[in-house]
Amino acid sequence: MAFLRAHRTAATVIALVLVYIAIKVLNLVGILNAYYIQLLMLVGINIVMTVSLGMVNGFTGQFSIGHAGFMAVGAYTSAMITTVWLHASTANPWVGYPIFIVAILAGGLLAAGAGYLVGAPSLRLKGDYLAIVTLSASELIRTVIRVTNFLGGPRGLGGIPKFTNLEVVFVFATVSVVLMRNYLFSSHGRSMKAVRDSEIAAEATGVNTTKQKVFVFVFSAFFAGVSGGVFAHLLQFIHPDNFTFAKSLEYLIYLYVGGSASISGAMVGAAIFTVLPELLRSLQTWRMVIYPLILILVMIFRTEGVMGLKEFGFILIPQRQRKEVSA
Repeated sequence: MAFLRAHRTAATVIALVLVYIAIKVLNLVGILNAYYIQLLMLVGINIVMTVSLGMVNGFTGQFSIGHAGFMAVGAYTSAMITTVWLHASTANPWVGYPIFIVAILAGGLLAAGAGYLVGAPSLRLKGDYLAIVTLSASELIRTVIRVTNFLGGPRGLGGIPKFTNLEVVFVFATVSVVLMRNYLFSSHGRSMKAVRDSEIAAEATGVNTTKQKVFVFVFSAFFAGVSGGVFAHLLQFIHPDNFTFAKSLEYLIYLYVGGSASISGAMVGAAIFTVLPELLRSLQTWRMVIYPLILILVMIFRTEGVMGLKEFGFILIPQRQRKEVSA
């Protein structure tokens, strides 16, 4: 145990590799079929979406309810690049995958740009007003997509190459969570928490609260856009109705049930409530009774979420590394 605590990063990497090997072995022997593998990939995508939303709602104390809109920007941007503009071919992975990486990064950057356009004027607002603006922006994005024939309009966009696989999602989720974790445990992350706890006190200590909130909003939108790109190349068909308010509401549920002020809580919430509806599918109509009942019980008896403020050991940064990140 002492060795693991002293070499936490190495132990985490080894554990992740072992988890991946275990999943691949279970897949090869037939225990995990294609359905379960796709479910695991959706868990990975939802974890990144939920952790990125938690940066805004949980760690900065804002209330955004339009996260699916930025996911839509990333999904359509990356899909247009690989499907229409560059005609990426899955037959040659040496050509296809570099284009795919460029496409999802472009989707993330365009989503970040959309986040800036929404956040710069609106993050001076608070509470319900900010929620209304972010919801309106998300619906505006979806409506623009629906009326634009170039993007497939109300028909949706199909023929997207299937670049997303287990390896892509595994690397994507790991790198994204590590980047967000490092930011949250840096001096910038402490500024975020200061804004959340008391915006007036944060300003008094020299924190530019407006700049901090806008940057976090843009940073969060970037990861939502990249997630959208990975999501689009998993399903191979996207439609404006994939990114409705209900989709944003799902991520809010994952976040607040897991624990809004905890990276681990966002991960647990996303994992549990992505898998739970599938586990309850055999109950047919009762599934939609049991699922909301579980949500109600959690909110009543565990108001701070499943994890509360707790973090898994592999999420926490050792003191020496934390000083390096802060610097």
